[in-house]
Amino acid sequence: MENSKKKSKHNIETVAEYGFMLKPVRIESLIHIIREQQVMLDSDLARLYGVETKVLNQAVKRNIQRFPEDFMFQLTKEECLRSQIVTLNERRGHHLKYMPYVFTENGVAMLSSVLRSDKAIEVNINIMRAFSAMRNFLMNNAAIFQRMDQLEMKQLKTDEKVDAILDKLGGDEKPREGVFFNGQIFDAYALIADLIRQAKKRIVLIDNYVDDTVLTQLSKRTPGVTVDIYDGQISKQIRLDVEKHNGQYPGVTLHKYTKAHDRFLIIDEDVYHIGASLKDLGKKLFAFSKMEVMTGAELIAGL
Repeated sequence: MENSKKKSKHNIETVAEYGFMLKPVRIESLIHIIREQQVMLDSDLARLYGVETKVLNQAVKRNIQRFPEDFMFQLTKEECLRSQIVTLNERRGHHLKYMPYVFTENGVAMLSSVLRSDKAIEVNINIMRAFSAMRNFLMNNAAIFQRMDQLEMKQLKTDEKVDAILDKLGGDEKPREGVFFNGQIFDAYALIADLIRQAKKRIVLIDNYVDDTVLTQLSKRTPGVTVDIYDGQISKQIRLDVEKHNGQYPGVTLHKYTKAHDRFLIIDEDVYHIGASLKDLGKKLFAFSKMEVMTGAELIAGL
């Protein structure tokens, strides 16, 4: 019977203001890092002490001289959002009319003298142990957290580079060159799709391995833009696929051309050399580059 009453370390059962027993709470999970300090919310502390939040805050206000700013402070709305304290909405109403107060370790220690009850003393002992356990955990794993911060900074820099590329793709300036590695299937697909969308009059594709997936990409062009496909092996299947495609997206014409080794994509007068067939983009390492030595019309004239 005695063993059944034992709780795991730093777990505590409390009575809510509604009068029913709450499930055991691990106090460490209620400790937040705000303004580089370990703090606990007034509502969480009230729940542990078994009183209403307003009762706890009223007791503090009656003894406000015992709670300087390094013992207790009020959160701003930005701090609530940044700290992702979602449960505040449930406890204080959806609009957060009053910003919550938080208590540092010293502030929590002072609460036992303000609340003046055996329960408050017992709860405070458990909370102090939880603060110590959390502090030891942070100290013992400082190197890991530092490494995580470094990785996060690297990720932010990577994200900035990606955003810069996407900004270019989304604007009027067309990408000039780049490399895609094995597995970057969607990135490569997005690049070609963006080029196709930017065409105003015509698209010319020189590619010996065209299939229905390429036609899917070409369907992203602006209505009225024509497409000429030069393929060295025009099968019955691709002829049928183009026929079906033109039934919904008219303007694609097939041309038999067997003297091309590389792949080229012409967007109006801009010529791109593509290191892989459009149907295989991202499946292997390949590069693309915009060619400045000739226009689209000049390249087609040489076929």
